Amino acid sequence: MGCRGVLFALDSSQDAALVATRDDDEVLEFVDALEAAWDWDWLCEVDKAWDALHRCLGDGTLELGRSGGDPLARALLGGAHHYEGEEYVVAHVRAKQVTAVAAALDGLDQAWLRERYDAIDPDDYDGVLDDGDFEYTWTYLQDVRSFYRRAADGGRSVIFTVDQ
Repeated sequence: MGCRGVLFALDSSQDAALVATRDDDEVLEFVDALEAAWDWDWLCEVDKAWDALHRCLGDGTLELGRSGGDPLARALLGGAHHYEGEEYVVAHVRAKQVTAVAAALDGLDQAWLRERYDAIDPDDYDGVLDDGDFEYTWTYLQDVRSFYRRAADGGRSVIFTVDQ
């Protein structure tokens, strides 16, 4: 579980540029430029907590794009995939969906996360499921919640990137 995840909130011109990409190379060039700018106001590092967070917010697995319309499952890997390679993923949540994701995240508390976290299959998790990892995951969930609220308030779309 050495991969680090990052969320970026895109303004309307950045969103249009991403949507206009024609192939994987253009998507990766777009993300490279975004990462090089590293605008702290519009990004949220999720570090390695993205793994447990995606499982807790979704169906308990790392399956990509299985949101089924559930706003929570869209938060990380559940958005539309502009790129999905063996070493990198770029998942996109459109601005109109960001508001629903933010609202769904607003209602989560530590007890809810604990119940979902405790249900993670330890044989399928590349880490140690313990109190320290749970606290780490809870801290990042709070950051993700604040980030999505800012993105929703700013009318922005969101991409989640993770190098595998």
